[in-house]
Amino acid sequence: MNKTEGAGVPLRETTQPPAEPTRAALVQAALRLFGQQGFDGTSTRELAAEAKANIGSIAYHFGGKEGLRIATADYIVETMQKIAGQAIGDLPPLAAGISSREAAQAQLFMALEHMVGFVVVSPQAGAIVQFVLRELSHPTAALDRIYQGVFEPTHRRLCLIWEQATGEPAESETTRLTVFTLIGQVIYFRIGREAVMRRMGWQAIGGAEASKIAAVVTGNLGAILAARKGYEP
Repeated sequence: MNKTEGAGVPLRETTQPPAEPTRAALVQAALRLFGQQGFDGTSTRELAAEAKANIGSIAYHFGGKEGLRIATADYIVETMQKIAGQAIGDLPPLAAGISSREAAQAQLFMALEHMVGFVVVSPQAGAIVQFVLRELSHPTAALDRIYQGVFEPTHRRLCLIWEQATGEPAESETTRLTVFTLIGQVIYFRIGREAVMRRMGWQAIGGAEASKIAAVVTGNLGAILAARKGYEP
């Protein structure tokens, strides 16, 4: 039977080497503490205590704190690739009477709904976003890995779907900026979570609140697509 440790990290079967749970726990500790306190503001002693591990295990598994930061970036890439795969997989088979353009538009709506469901609601997403924001403010090799593994390919894929949905060239400046806008409105509801709850009078943001957010976000997408109806590729 599979077990989980930390914030939803799947571990292997109980026959796995004892080192694996320790390594996973250290990555989860780094994800939380580096995001909350920053890399320089977090000591190896704090990381070990958070992971309930021996302080020497950081050097043993990762070669030091910097190696742990890179491993955490790789964990983010792996996690987000799975989420992106669920949200923007291959175009669904065309139903009778449905054009490829309509199918692509439906995929955009589905992608935004998936993004809201993960980014806005999942506690795991909160830790990931905090970590990434730190990296965006002070870029390191960890950001390079996240950009190359998640940001660039996911954005490029959405741009291709946008081209199928509207006829606008995938790599045009307008398309790339439009896709950033679609993603950005979802991300705001995570980074501005506290302000949103206060202004909306919400005690929390759960499934019901996320549904309301998704309705507005997809409504914005619908308005943008409607404005493109007269576009001639």
